[in-house]
Amino acid sequence: MSETRKALTFAILVAFICCLCITLASTGLKARQQKNMRLDRQKNILKAAAIGYDAKKVSEVEIKALFDQHILQVWAGMDGVLHPKPLGADVSYLPLYLTLNGGQIVSYILPVDSRGLWGRIKGYLAIDADGITIKGFTVYSHQETPGLGGEIESEWFQKNFTGKKIVGKSGEFVSIRIAKGKALGDLDNVVDGISGATLTGKYLSQGLAANLETYESLSLRFRQNLIKKHVENLKDLE
Repeated sequence: MSETRKALTFAILVAFICCLCITLASTGLKARQQKNMRLDRQKNILKAAAIGYDAKKVSEVEIKALFDQHILQVWAGMDGVLHPKPLGADVSYLPLYLTLNGGQIVSYILPVDSRGLWGRIKGYLAIDADGITIKGFTVYSHQETPGLGGEIESEWFQKNFTGKKIVGKSGEFVSIRIAKGKALGDLDNVVDGISGATLTGKYLSQGLAANLETYESLSLRFRQNLIKKHVENLKDLE
């Protein structure tokens, strides 16, 4: 066998072994990756719901226990009526989470999926059971520029949302807006923006408005006290 053929055979063999190793590693790590993603989302939902815990001391088991104790995943029809699960593929149902305290609904959490400057921004927005007041906001996935738009994942930015309102003075839906810099004027519906990240704030404002408008029928039912506030389990929604 010539030296060239030997080299070519060796290269093909090495490439095959590398591909095999990568495939096996990817397959073996998939379950762990999915577990970590699920845990990260549970942490973000708990944070948005203002369920406090010491992140440095709490274990994965304790996170799951807190989540199971306080968070209940449900679905909302386009009419705002809650259901324990989607009722057929021909009707649109919106996923959301209820925050429970002693069986009492204290807030509801909707997923956020917004355009960003460089990619999608995903997170959670918690709204008080009054259907008006924001209780918390978190981001778990984004591709914004570190130090600029990437500040949307920082504690100081996310805390700006707490206490803000999604309705105007007359009770009409207005969403929540991120200012270009320091929020001025009507502060009930505006949060401080990030210096140098005007487009990130603009796109996230638009995304939040679109997401909140989609869930407005549900929020209106909360504002009108049409939602049963005591829910101990999924059967209570039926």
